[in-house]
Amino acid sequence: MSEKTNLENAVQAYQNMEQSLHDNLEIAELYEDDEQMSSEILAELETLKTQADHQKLEALLSGEADHNDAYMEIHAGSGGTEAQDWAEMLLRMYVRWAEKHKYKVEYEEETQGDVAGLKSVTVKISGYNAYGWLKSESGVHRLVRISPFDSNARRHTSFSSVHVYPVIDDTIQIEINESDCRIDTYRASGAGGQHINKTDSAVRITHIPTGIVVQSQNQRSQFQNRDTAWKMLKAKLYEMELKKRSDAAQVERENLGDNGWGYQIRSYVLQPYRLVKDLRTGAETSDDRAVLDGDIDLFLSAYLASQNK
Repeated sequence: MSEKTNLENAVQAYQNMEQSLHDNLEIAELYEDDEQMSSEILAELETLKTQADHQKLEALLSGEADHNDAYMEIHAGSGGTEAQDWAEMLLRMYVRWAEKHKYKVEYEEETQGDVAGLKSVTVKISGYNAYGWLKSESGVHRLVRISPFDSNARRHTSFSSVHVYPVIDDTIQIEINESDCRIDTYRASGAGGQHINKTDSAVRITHIPTGIVVQSQNQRSQFQNRDTAWKMLKAKLYEMELKKRSDAAQVERENLGDNGWGYQIRSYVLQPYRLVKDLRTGAETSDDRAVLDGDIDLFLSAYLASQNK
């Protein structure tokens, strides 16, 4: 039902834009000589173009986990209270962004700072394409400002790291090619009754590509033991897949580098001038207040566009 709703919303958004374009073109023809009306129509078309660009990028979110919910971890870098306050500012920015996009935010873990701010926090952001949009935010974020915690009003540089990873659905289906397996039957041993011990009811399955071996002999019939063995094999392969994903996530975290100079993905300068700039795409804006209030679509869109070129 969730997937059905998301597809219906995507189709409805397209139909709304198509209708809006048609309506504006008709009005433009009727009021061709009216300068004020022409200006309003042009403004409407600009808004429509922005919406179309956003929908185009969203349609390109086709990665394996792009449609999933996302976990976001924020860790304060070195710098004490100043860095911890910056971590809390980042959390507020992402929560505001999520609220504007009607995403749900749940707090999973939070460690308060010594004086102010946060040492670390983990939140779950739930909604369609949450991971697809936020995956670009993983990295180190740098803040330059006059510190409110410095009695001498000196300029400070602070760092906080952000890591975003997808929420994995536990209903993952494990498909096994039977030609990759060797199935052996043998006579069960130990307690179990006369029938079990006198027939080849026990089953052993060897998954050749991975070397995983499972066996079942506790059921009365070979059919039941075979069914149990297949379930055990799927469970072991699923566990192996989760470990691979966990290891891959660990490598990604290590690749983020140190929480400091040389690894930042975005710079937020509030003093001596105002500029927020993404160092990967070159996207920038001087409206730092809007950015810290959650208006980060400029940076998310620029990154997705660069990845899909």
